[in-house]
Parts: sequence; C-alpha cells; structure tokens
Amino acid sequence: MNVGILFEKIINFEFQGKYRCVSNGSIPTGLHTAFFDEGKIRYENELFDELVFEPSNDDTDYVELKDVVIGINFHWERKENQRFKGGLKLIVENEKLTAINQIGVESYLTSVISSEMSATSSSELLKAHAVISRSWLLAQIDKTKTLEASTHYQSTFKTDDELIRWYDREDHTLFDVCADDHCQRYQGIIRQNDAVSLAIEATRGTVLEYNGKICDARFSKSCGGVTETFENCWEPVAHNYLTVLRDTPEENDFEDLTNETTAEKWIRTDPPAFCNTHDKEILSQVLNDYDQETMDFYRWHVTYTQQELSALIAKRSGIDFGNIIDLIPVERGTSGRLIRLKIVGTKRTMTIGKELEIRKTLSTSHLYSSAFVVDKSAGTGGIPESFTLTGAGWGHGVGLCQIGAAVMSANGYAYDRILLHYFKGAELIKRY
Repeated sequence: MNVGILFEKIINFEFQGKYRCVSNGSIPTGLHTAFFDEGKIRYENELFDELVFEPSNDDTDYVELKDVVIGINFHWERKENQRFKGGLKLIVENEKLTAINQIGVESYLTSVISSEMSATSSSELLKAHAVISRSWLLAQIDKTKTLEASTHYQSTFKTDDELIRWYDREDHTLFDVCADDHCQRYQGIIRQNDAVSLAIEATRGTVLEYNGKICDARFSKSCGGVTETFENCWEPVAHNYLTVLRDTPEENDFEDLTNETTAEKWIRTDPPAFCNTHDKEILSQVLNDYDQETMDFYRWHVTYTQQELSALIAKRSGIDFGNIIDLIPVERGTSGRLIRLKIVGTKRTMTIGKELEIRKTLSTSHLYSSAFVVDKSAGTGGIPESFTLTGAGWGHGVGLCQIGAAVMSANGYAYDRILLHYFKGAELIKRY
C-alpha cells in the first residue's frame, strides 16, 4: 500500500541500511535532498518524473524523513523527523513533491495503532483498534476502485446561499491514504511497541464485515454520549452498522437529538456514558501528550468576541459576512451534531455543512465537534458582543468511540464485545 507522508517543495531524507534507487540504479547512503523544479523532481543534479527507493532488508532498513508535519491544521500542529520501513517514492503533486511510504498492510497497522494509541493501552483496546483500522483501510482501497469507476461523484454542493461539503477518501488520488488525522495517524516506527505488535498479530487478517462486505469502520475520540450516522458526515449513503446508539450498556435508551430542544438540553447537561470519564489512567491510553493539552472534550466551551468571530469566519470561509448577527442551527444529526448551520451576517447570510465544514469554519483549527449550542451576549445596534459555544464530544462521532472503548476495556469487556457494541450487526471475519 502507499501512504502519503509529506508535501513540500523541498524534501530531505536520510537512509539507514542499504537502499537502491530504482529510478537511476544508484545505492544512496546518508542524507539526501530532492527539489520541486518546474514540474519535475531534481535529485543529484538530474530531473525525474518520480523517484523510487527500495530497501534490501524490510526488517532492518529504514528511511528518515525530515520535518514531517503532524496534526495538520490542528491546534497542536508541529514538525518532527520520522522513520519509516519499506520503500520511499517521491512524486510531483500540486506544484510540490509528495513523499510516499510503500509498506505492507500489517506493518502499516502496527505503526497506526502505536500512533493513535498509547503504549499503556490495554490489550483488548489495542486488538479492537487493530481490527477497525484494518477494516477501514481495506474498505478505503475498495472504495478507491469505485470512485475511479464513477464519473458522477461529488463532495461539494454550492449555491448562492448554501455550501455543503465533506472531506473523505476521495481527497487522495495518487496514494491510498495519508499519514495524518484526515485518514489515520501513521508516524513511522519511532512510537511502535511490543504490546501493539502482539495485538496486530493476535488479530492478523481479521476484519469487520456486514453482509459479506468489509465495513467502513470509522472512529473518533469521543462520541459525546451518542453516536452519529455515516451519511450525516460524508456521502449520503447509509451503512446499517454505523447507526445511532447510546454509549452506555443500555445502548438504545436515549431521546431524539435531531430535535433542537432535546439536543440543547442534552448538550448542556452531563449525562452518563462510557466516554464520560476524567480517569487520567484510562485517558492516557487513548490521548497522546499533545492530545492531553486539554481534558475538556466530553463537554466543552469556546467564547469568541464579535471581532474574533467575524474575522475568523471570513478567514476560514473566504467569505465576508460582515459582523456576525447569529449562528442558527438548521439541521442536526443523531448525536446532536450540526449538519447544517446558518451564519447570519450584516453583509451575507449562508448555510454551511456538513459537520467538518462547520468545525473548520468556526475555529483556527477544528472545533472539537459540531454538537454545540450558541449563547450570545447583547451588544449595540443588534450586533452581539460575543458568542459562547457549548459543545459535546470530540470528532465526528461515527463508529467506535475511542475513549468509550478504553473505558469498556477497563471495565472488563473483551475486544469483540467492544467492536460489536459500536458496529451493530457486523461480524468478525478472518480474511487472511
């Protein structure tokens, strides 16, 4: 499989072990640099359409990519050097170079689980995550074939007064998945540990299936107490195994959160749920150090002044709404997450969606979730002075809730019970 890692005009990389450059037959060692040069790759004073480097030993050889950006567009975005086993491929894409790691599925998963989860995670939680990450990956590769065969796929719908957009696998066309949160965190071999390797081996080849098809097994940090359905976040295709459920042992004991009054009451309260926990030991299993820079995720608050919010929306949307008069819920999903939000300004009024478009527009990075209600403080001339957003959950809320799964594991649930709690009607099948 091919994983997109780094997207820059200049890419620095260092080989450890014996690699061969397939493109020119050389045996590179040490530190190297490739440059974008008028639609080509300049490397060692030659121009190439693509560069491919292959290791002699998949177990011991690795390449280190310098200054890899992680947490793209999130509040903790930063750069770090990362090491990758497998092959390295450089291509030209969008007036930059793209560095692609060519790696086997199970090796990729070992890094993903290590990057997504802490080394302190319980074995059952790690096994559950191994199965959903494998299922998601293989489902995306299948989806790529469908997208390539389709001439009618759209992920953006825009009129003069409405913009509905979602972000998913179709954003990548020259590689299978990216290495950041847009797909699954994949940060090379530095974070790998023995516990993850054991979980990968214990579940090797095992996937979630529904009616004989591999499940598009989504996950997020915290559902906020109730899960969201697939079609409310991505393309309008319902998956019966990604349905609404209460994140408690009772599962179906909850009210209709698509109703505005009910959703507001839900978001403003602190109902019990697996993911409603402040247990630092459990949270450390799911949250890396940079994720723990704040612990307010089950219920959270953000306040903007009028000046902050109007400037933020203009910058993030590219539309000058003027002063913001109101943020009006138009449609909510099964978890109370907003699917469509009307932004009312002194210069422009527009409805936006789906959930990630809303989160991107109302934050310098991403709001924790689109499950929020709005309180305005009075200003002059009908222009509010400030806006406070009170919200629930972290992420899109579809499929497995990572913090909820960590709590279930701590309470003695086996990985198969955890998976079948979040993916209703699915089966665990060993494909290879």
